[in-house]
Amino acid sequence: MKKTGAEIIWAMLEHEGVEVAFGIPGGTIMHTYHPRQNYGVYHVLVRHEQCAAHAADGYARASGKVGVAIATSGPGATNLVTGIATAMMDSSPIVCITGQVPTAVIGTDAFQEVDITGITLPITKHNYLVASVDELAEVIHEAFYIARSGRPGPVLVDIPKDVQQASTEFVVPDDEVNLPGYHPVGKGNPDLVAKAAQLINQAERPVILAGQGVIMSGATDVLRAFAEKTDTPVAFTLLGKGGFPESHPLALALMGMHGEVFANRAIQEADLLLGFGMRFDDRVTGRLNAYAPYARKVHVDMDAAELNKIVKTDVAIHGDLRQVLEQLLPLVLPADHEPWLERINGWRAQSHKRDIINRPENGHLVAPHFINELWEATDGQAIIVTDVGQHQMWVAQYYPTDYPRHFISSGGQGTMGFGLPAAIGAQIARPDKEVWAILGDGGFQMTMHDLATIVQEKLPVHIAISNNGYLGMVRQWQEFFYNKHYEATRLHNPDFVKLAEAYGIRAWRATNRRQAREAIAAARAHNGPTLIDFQIVSEGDAANVYPMVPAGAALHEMIERPVYAMAQEA
Repeated sequence: MKKTGAEIIWAMLEHEGVEVAFGIPGGTIMHTYHPRQNYGVYHVLVRHEQCAAHAADGYARASGKVGVAIATSGPGATNLVTGIATAMMDSSPIVCITGQVPTAVIGTDAFQEVDITGITLPITKHNYLVASVDELAEVIHEAFYIARSGRPGPVLVDIPKDVQQASTEFVVPDDEVNLPGYHPVGKGNPDLVAKAAQLINQAERPVILAGQGVIMSGATDVLRAFAEKTDTPVAFTLLGKGGFPESHPLALALMGMHGEVFANRAIQEADLLLGFGMRFDDRVTGRLNAYAPYARKVHVDMDAAELNKIVKTDVAIHGDLRQVLEQLLPLVLPADHEPWLERINGWRAQSHKRDIINRPENGHLVAPHFINELWEATDGQAIIVTDVGQHQMWVAQYYPTDYPRHFISSGGQGTMGFGLPAAIGAQIARPDKEVWAILGDGGFQMTMHDLATIVQEKLPVHIAISNNGYLGMVRQWQEFFYNKHYEATRLHNPDFVKLAEAYGIRAWRATNRRQAREAIAAARAHNGPTLIDFQIVSEGDAANVYPMVPAGAALHEMIERPVYAMAQEA
């Protein structure tokens, strides 16, 4: 059967199981959009191409499937770049399809021409410029295979306009993809697995560091079985949140720069660290020459480039985490680390005494209070999507979750503006779930135009704005390290309630904990999108995220939560 390139694109998306794509049409991709209604792929019109990439990313993280974003050439394609970089850093499988000027004028600076494959080469797992309609079906098939296999990531397919218009005999490619030099691994080396098991069986103070690889490899159940058999506490990275149930007795907390004191102390005092599907990045380790000084280290990761890249390990296993844990489980001995766990729980109790969540009402609203109210109201069952900044860390600390793919955030890139469009993708991926986008007032204003997409698509997304009138995390650093010189961080915000109402979204404002509780209940009772403007304190200890490991400090050199602030204001 002959098909045009445009028809092949939609036929291949159908073949790859794609149900929805996010994008904006334009000159060089218009021909592809023309036959879309003849195929079973729904299209969501966003208001900016960056939002298409973030929405595809949120869809992928919430569903475990590949997200799809579509844009035209030139500025349409370059507007995808931030979203592609975000997906690359966080190993999120998305395929971006871009239009390109006709092949005859490539390289002539034609209208809306840009070398998008050159631009995105460092921030994609792979990319293609399709030279002929005859190779289009195979290229799209390969793109999806690359995006979802191994360490997942973004793939870009750039398709010139004449390739979209040309016709060829359409044959669905074979399911098996043969790419020389690309061979995603499965099981780990048996000798290294056995060596790791020996270290685990000898350890007295082990700690598991659970990363996003736990979720992406489907290893949540086997990780729990492993932790319980070896009686090993589990700390998690920001994107590892949900890979191990936080209600479990062996669960510690977020580690690293804004991790809990007891989790970081456990790492620093451990005699064995088990890095499972995580990167030893700077936000996790603190100063490297003081990181976990007493610990042997085992690292398991799908990406060989991550092994021994930052932290030198005793055993580095290149493999799929779920399969490696299944190899390890019969080799490790049942253990009892009660003295070690009691020591950690002593640190935990001291940390909880300083926790702002226990601070009495004083007529003002602090972010941990409204996040805790939200957690209690939803029973921890909602999918939470955050933007980037202080609210992101507070959510990681005060909205515990027991479920994978229920916490979605920009980790490695720290992309402000990610939260709202990612929540759109998550809600479309999981229409059965309650989705809350918790956003800072700064990040929200970077992509708030896509409130229109939420309304147009009739999505029941709940939006919670942590509104302190500042670029809060930058302001906190300016307070701590720049002598309170607040340069370019004060925000002059619009009335977010009126803004939401202008789009036809129900909205409320909360300035204390009682109002927060009432607004959350009202929003959850409403059948449609909602927005709550939580006006939280702007300065002082209650406006800062604690604990905090300063840049260049060791993990145990944390700025802890101040006790005196609670005592004075109680």
